[in-house]
Amino acid sequence: MGKQKKLPPNYMDAIFVPAKELHWAQRKDGMIVLDMVNNGFFHKIAQKFFRKPKVSHIAMDKYGTKLWLALDGKRTVCQVVAVMEQAFPDESDRMLDRTVTFLRTLHIHHFICEAD
Repeated sequence: MGKQKKLPPNYMDAIFVPAKELHWAQRKDGMIVLDMVNNGFFHKIAQKFFRKPKVSHIAMDKYGTKLWLALDGKRTVCQVVAVMEQAFPDESDRMLDRTVTFLRTLHIHHFICEAD
């Protein structure tokens, strides 16, 4: 088994919210869709020559949707993990790792940020 990256000691106390500049919506079926604007030099070339869209719509699955809706600016990472474990009890043994990994991915791509 590979080496696990350690999180800062206060990571579980962090509170995340959706980024203010990000547009997102909840579909009729309840799933969340994030709108990612494709900016930058290479995106402009792809849009011009390959007809790539200016905005990509990223549809979340049931896990991503539940996690996204739990990011209310009040819940800590620890509390979000608890929400996820309660919603998906059959997977509670993996939920901490799964939730933290997903939060880090959302944060790296600037979909979420720490609450003020």
